[in-house]
Amino acid sequence: MPDILLVPGSCHGAWCWRDLIPALAEQGHIARAINLPLSGEDGSEVTLDDYADSILTDIENHGGHPVVLLGHSAGGYAITAAAERSPEKVAALFYLCAYVPEDGKSLADLRRAAAEQPVLELIERAETPSAFRFKSDRGVEALCHDCPEEVSAFVRANLGPQPIAPQETPLTITDASLRILRHYILCTKDRVIPPAEQRRMSASFSKEQVMALETGHAPYFAAPETVAAMISTALA
Repeated sequence: MPDILLVPGSCHGAWCWRDLIPALAEQGHIARAINLPLSGEDGSEVTLDDYADSILTDIENHGGHPVVLLGHSAGGYAITAAAERSPEKVAALFYLCAYVPEDGKSLADLRRAAAEQPVLELIERAETPSAFRFKSDRGVEALCHDCPEEVSAFVRANLGPQPIAPQETPLTITDASLRILRHYILCTKDRVIPPAEQRRMSASFSKEQVMALETGHAPYFAAPETVAAMISTALA
């Protein structure tokens, strides 16, 4: 059974998988988490290619065997970029209330084309003008509205800046990633990415590959055992 590599979304890091990793272990899976880079290797602006490099380097550092890539939210672009580069290293793709890239479009293109953009009211410019962050009040409330208060405090303490450039970068989609088995976990109470948009982005997936979960945008905190069981069932 392949390992599972967990890739965070905007402003999040490996810390957000705190509860899901042990829940997956209970299901018999080996999972690990990754931090995506905040800047290029030379301190320059980080790119979507840097995200793919980071994922592929982690795979190589753990033996180079194919892994299941699971991306949350904006992490959907990062895992797809890695799959496009090296599909032989990816056993399956999981999109957890995540953006599913469309050919020639950036994440920001998809967000701007949506009927609703609730995230715009939840974020603000970071100290660096080339990055944004979630607001500590409204942003955290939207992320964690169905989570315990301890989780809200943990998220508030750990959220960081999100470089804008990777989200403004179009991605070319080919059979390289489309041939890989893809799953989508749709969160029906999401206040960050509207459920209607998640349904639209997963419309090309087969019905068996789309699962619905009654949580908000942080299912790995709100219902980690349920998320782990869904992943395990899909991989069986």
